[in-house]
Amino acid sequence: MRYNLTTCQKQVIINKKAILMNSIQVGQFKAELSSILEKVQKNGEKFIIEFGKKHKKIAMLVPYEEEKKPRKFGQLKGKINIPDNFDNESAKINEMFYDE
Repeated sequence: MRYNLTTCQKQVIINKKAILMNSIQVGQFKAELSSILEKVQKNGEKFIIEFGKKHKKIAMLVPYEEEKKPRKFGQLKGKINIPDNFDNESAKINEMFYDE
C-alpha cells in the first residue's frame, strides 16, 4: 500500500524563532520514510512526527548540520621543531624510491 505524502504545515517556535514545519502521522512516516529523508536532505525540510488520535507530538526530524569549528593556526608553535634542511632531498632516499 502506497500513501501520497501529504503533510500539514505548522508554525513552531524554537529558540524564540518561528519555523514552518511539516507535521506527519507516525504511520505515514513509516510508509514514506525514504521520500521524507530525501526531502530533508535535498530541500532542508523539517518534520514533526505525531502519534495517535490526538496527534501527540513525539519527535522532530531536521537536517543534520556539521558543526564548523574555526581552524586555529599556530597551535604547535614552540612545541615542534622543523629543521632547516627539511625540504632537502637525499640521494639515498631518491635511489630507494625512484631507482635513480
